[in-house]
Amino acid sequence: MTEQQDEIFEEQQMNDEPMEAIEVDNTASDFSAETDDFEEPQRVEPEAEPADFEENMFAEAGEEDDDASIDSTLDEKVETTVESVIEAILFASDEPLTKARLVKIAELSSSAQVSEAIKSLNAKYRAGNCSFRVERIAGGYQMMTLSVYNTWLIKMLKVKTDSKLTQAALETLAIIAYKQPIIRADVEGIRGVASGEMIRSLMYKGLVKIVGRAEVIGRPMLYGTTKKFLEVFGLNTLKDLPSVEELKKPS
Repeated sequence: MTEQQDEIFEEQQMNDEPMEAIEVDNTASDFSAETDDFEEPQRVEPEAEPADFEENMFAEAGEEDDDASIDSTLDEKVETTVESVIEAILFASDEPLTKARLVKIAELSSSAQVSEAIKSLNAKYRAGNCSFRVERIAGGYQMMTLSVYNTWLIKMLKVKTDSKLTQAALETLAIIAYKQPIIRADVEGIRGVASGEMIRSLMYKGLVKIVGRAEVIGRPMLYGTTKKFLEVFGLNTLKDLPSVEELKKPS
């Protein structure tokens, strides 16, 4: 490259530098101009809740308050009376309780207080159209649902297979209930078939028990019904069994 060419190149470089500076300055000015007109992004507001959101919120809050009030009643201070104590005991018991047992548990002075309390409770239940009463069962007292509600209770209850009584079991149980104390040979004589296995099954279910031995040759065992039999069939004593006449089919 000649000297003349070098001088021309240097002149061009010198002329180019301010041009580059001007271009940079123009870019900067353009940017500042753009930033002056630049609008900051607006803050995105959350979407409005549905109109009924507050109502739903308060409704849910109300439900929680209701639940809280229901739970709080468990710790509510109440004044206990002889009547309420007897009611609580019978409500929690899954078996009939005798007067003597109720007197002992409730720490009462006499059985007359138990009788008066039960009489008052049943009057209150009757006045309030309650679905249950305190009934005499198997020599004691127990809360029992009225029979008018049996249709709905049957739908609710699911009886286990092993607790169901077959027709043969019912026949055997009926013979023992009405003829007790009775030996197995007499049961079989009435039924006309062997009943040893059936009697053992009833004993396993707690409905039949050995009550003694007969004073005959061989001294065979005598069978009778249990307290559980009275509970299952809703009887106070064996005297409450329906009579033979009542069991006969109408002509």
